[in-house]
Amino acid sequence: MTTPPRDLQGAWAVVTGGSRGIGRAIGRELARRGSDVLILFREDEQAASATVAELRGLDVRAEARRADVRDPEAVGVAIDSLAIAGGSIAILVNCAGITADRTVSKLPMADWRAVIDTNLTGCFTTVKAVLPQMRRAGYGRIVNISSIIGQTGNCGQANYAAAKAGVLGFTKSLALETARHDITVNAVCPGFIDTEMLAAVPSEVIESVRRRIPKGRLGRSEDVAYVVAFLAAPRATYITGQTINVNGGDYM
Repeated sequence: MTTPPRDLQGAWAVVTGGSRGIGRAIGRELARRGSDVLILFREDEQAASATVAELRGLDVRAEARRADVRDPEAVGVAIDSLAIAGGSIAILVNCAGITADRTVSKLPMADWRAVIDTNLTGCFTTVKAVLPQMRRAGYGRIVNISSIIGQTGNCGQANYAAAKAGVLGFTKSLALETARHDITVNAVCPGFIDTEMLAAVPSEVIESVRRRIPKGRLGRSEDVAYVVAFLAAPRATYITGQTINVNGGDYM
């Protein structure tokens, strides 16, 4: 693995859902490029602690805070704790997400709300928390993780598809509102990435998905992380309101 440029040196990044999977890979790549990292997690404290230890091993500052992104107060406390310690947030990556799959006719209202509130409203709560300091600094990089499912839909995932499609609209609107402050806002749409989220999918389904992907394989978390790190860099200053697909050609 080549050594990346330390182009994020001195920046603090907040990564929601940063203790596992794609979020952990994103935190790792940002740290490799010199960024200090605050991960927000909801449940798995052991995974969060392991991630923090890994990131500190890359010679950056790293912290973890328990905060459900559906809870504006909890998110605000987590962000404020970093500010109190002298950290100024330059990068926000919204990666927290859940699924609760059922066809619409069988989908309970509670599962609809949980997925919408985590995957879409969670982006809103974190942006509200970090935006004031980004505006004061006249600089910021916000990357929202959407999904190929938000572009194509999928049987049994109406709640997830609606939330992830909503993230794309939110990204474009926020980009228009913040461009004059040198805050860029972009979305990344992963395709089928080999993470824990796919673990419950039957192997024959995964194999059929793999066969249809032009690249002939599932994605890796690192494939997404590299794109996020590019969008988070200072030189990506003229890219905003865009959706970058990381799907091996599965959707064009």
